[in-house]
Amino acid sequence: MRLLADENFPKPVVDWLRHSGHDVLWARTDCAGSKDSELLDLAEAEARVLVTLDKDFWQLALQRRRPLVRAGVVLFRIHPATPENLDPLVRAFVESSQEWPRHISAVSSDGIQMVLSKPAR
Repeated sequence: MRLLADENFPKPVVDWLRHSGHDVLWARTDCAGSKDSELLDLAEAEARVLVTLDKDFWQLALQRRRPLVRAGVVLFRIHPATPENLDPLVRAFVESSQEWPRHISAVSSDGIQMVLSKPAR
């Protein structure tokens, strides 16, 4: 899977995803200083699923003038967001048969919630 991990995503989780064979850009090292909107545009341009702990991406993706077509956003909801707590959610995400592109999703211990990306009105 082609992923773009937000800068707040823990390094051990990014490392595990890479070790598991996923193509992962990490905003902290690969796109340092980029604004959230720029990261979302990059994900769309490179057909990557943006993974984040930042709730702002949910709203930002919903408010886009153009819907996501090649990218998706996955918000992981867990507190505290330690690598140990994120591990089962990230594993459920990568093992899922869901179609992540074109969707804005939230993954929590309660399951997966998905919304189809549509243009903002």
